[in-house]
Amino acid sequence: MKDVYESPLSSRYASEYMLKLFSTDTRYQTWRRLWVALAKEESKLGLPISDEQINELAAHIEDIDYDVVHAREKRVRHDVMAHVYAYGKVAPSAAGIIHLGATSCYVTDNADLIIYRDALVYLRKELLSLMKNLLVFSDRYKSTPTLGYTHYQPAQLVTVGKRACLWLQDLYFDIKEIDFVLSDLKFLGCRGTTGTEASFLELFDGDPEKIDFLNESLAKQFGFCGCVDVCGQTYPRKVDTRIMNVLSAMAQSCYRMANDIRLLQHDRQVDEPFEETQIGSSAMAYKRNPMRCERICSLARYLMVDAINAPLTASLQWMERTLDDSANRRISLPEAFLCADAIIRLGQNVTNGLRVNERIIERAVRDYLPFIATENLLMEAVKRGGDRQQLHEIIRNCSMQAVSAIKDGSKGNLLKLLADEPAFCLNKKELNNLLDPRLYIGRCPEQVDMFLAKIKPLLADASEGNAEIDL
Repeated sequence: MKDVYESPLSSRYASEYMLKLFSTDTRYQTWRRLWVALAKEESKLGLPISDEQINELAAHIEDIDYDVVHAREKRVRHDVMAHVYAYGKVAPSAAGIIHLGATSCYVTDNADLIIYRDALVYLRKELLSLMKNLLVFSDRYKSTPTLGYTHYQPAQLVTVGKRACLWLQDLYFDIKEIDFVLSDLKFLGCRGTTGTEASFLELFDGDPEKIDFLNESLAKQFGFCGCVDVCGQTYPRKVDTRIMNVLSAMAQSCYRMANDIRLLQHDRQVDEPFEETQIGSSAMAYKRNPMRCERICSLARYLMVDAINAPLTASLQWMERTLDDSANRRISLPEAFLCADAIIRLGQNVTNGLRVNERIIERAVRDYLPFIATENLLMEAVKRGGDRQQLHEIIRNCSMQAVSAIKDGSKGNLLKLLADEPAFCLNKKELNNLLDPRLYIGRCPEQVDMFLAKIKPLLADASEGNAEIDL
């Protein structure tokens, strides 16, 4: 429908997997799976629930009549009870035992945890795919000298691959954060209206062991190692803060990488992928704007701001339960996941086809290297008998002259100025011999090798990625 608003995250950016995971069908079918699991476990523990009732529930997980749901919700103003009613219509023999002992958050919160867990696992694999692209890139260019920048001003040399390792290490930190969040993610279970499990004490005639067995079994069925230790009606909303923080962290890392690429593309040192028929500007036909990296930065900025919702919600929960979290979470968390998905996929696309313009990089190195090498030149001249303080002043004066000449549009040949100084002890040929860029990159190749060796085992779990993202 073109006359109804649709989120751009759905229509333009997110993957089919993530759209399916956060779809209406997935959410409400997960609710029904939770109701089936609850009925099974309650039956095992002696409650009067028959196999026929359970089988009828299990047979109707997918056939949700949304018209019935919407009509019922309009009447009762309660989404969970509307779904209980609709489920009972297609499984009439079990209508009386659906949701037995449970509160709404049994399905809403546990389903959220399942979906968020699955989404984090998916994003982890996609992030590893992005990292694998950067690993290949870093290894290829680990020894390629390039001008380093501090304060976005020319500084000492680094290598193209070492700079990419800075981006790669940020993403490695994000993987560690995801792993921590996943390892500590617990199920809510079925805990009652205020988290006291009072309804189940009544159902199980005061037997706490049956309650513990119920919750342990439910958690295990849905792939969790246990339930939260204590809770109100909901799982602690601090969990959402952890999740949103790690999504924001991924956005920060991708933003930093994409922003660096945008700056380097301005200097023509690198180019993001540009397709044969792609148009860079509607007016300036010659342009190759870094639109992919700009999109990463734009989406990342949205996600970093969206993540603020979670701590605000967590801090404002009253006692055992308020409902002022619901509408916010219904929007902010799914949108955050879809946005993170889009950012990572765009990152895969950029890093899969990132072009290095080595001739331009070499020219920039050549232009600045005489200035960068002055400390080494000073040391060599001292070795040949020169006075360190006198030589330092010569270099300072010659450097200022060369810079002034460059700013005035001249070549500004620093080496010639130094060679013409009798007290400098080095002729032009000897000075040129000291200007091999590889002498000024320090341990960059070794640092790259060491870091890549550290993370390679991790990347065995990477997905194939989606470099062919629809732009």
